[in-house]
Amino acid sequence: MSKEYRKQLLSAAIEACIKAGKEILDVYQSDDFNVQLKSDDSPLTIADQRAHHAIVSVLDQFEIPILSEEGTHLPYEERKDWKACWIVDPLDGTKEFIKRNDEFTVNVALVVDGKAVAGVIYVPVYKQIYFADELLGSFRCDAVENETNLLDKLIADSVQLPIEQERSSIKVVGSRSHMNEETRLFIESLKDNGNEVDLVTKGSSLKLCLIAEGAADVYPRYAPTMEWDIAAGHAIVSVAGGFVKQLDSDKELEYNKADLLNPWFICKR
Repeated sequence: MSKEYRKQLLSAAIEACIKAGKEILDVYQSDDFNVQLKSDDSPLTIADQRAHHAIVSVLDQFEIPILSEEGTHLPYEERKDWKACWIVDPLDGTKEFIKRNDEFTVNVALVVDGKAVAGVIYVPVYKQIYFADELLGSFRCDAVENETNLLDKLIADSVQLPIEQERSSIKVVGSRSHMNEETRLFIESLKDNGNEVDLVTKGSSLKLCLIAEGAADVYPRYAPTMEWDIAAGHAIVSVAGGFVKQLDSDKELEYNKADLLNPWFICKR
């Protein structure tokens, strides 16, 4: 893929996320939550479905298959020969959405040969967007309004990641909804080594965004996640100079696997 084509793909992913965000906010600001449970007992709202359709309406112009949490998941035998694909979470942080704590996002990643090479994470309530491509850099824009903005202008209006910050403590990111004993033990191990540790809790893929921008140092994940939860953030973190590796391994997370469930991982600057 040429750099110009990659810019075209990133622009489309940004447009798709912002359009999905508008659909989500339309539901979020009304009382029409219509919450159902999926087969794994996680919540599904009408906002997930509307966001999914908004994203597909934009990305379908490219001959790149879409693997979305709310779409049809083809068998691996049909997916294994994909050179590239989109991996999409139309509404990441559904529990946060239902709690109305604003910490939910729209995630779109471009995966090539199993690697997340570009990603977009949009925070609808704050109109804040994180986006990255390994050929362009990693960025955050705090006031994006129009999905048709030219990419070059959006980059000019953004801050490049990471943002260097000085601090005396290690900032550990924990999940708003999934704190567990393994995470607590990880934090205690850092303290046992003489480090001062501060815990920051966030919902959805915003945890990865904190690592990418340099606002936190490490995010250990001792709980299940799916590929669409992590792929976009993985790209943004990686391009910003960090990594997302399997726990106790030097191997980065891979995507479009036979099993779409991620192993436990650590995300670090």
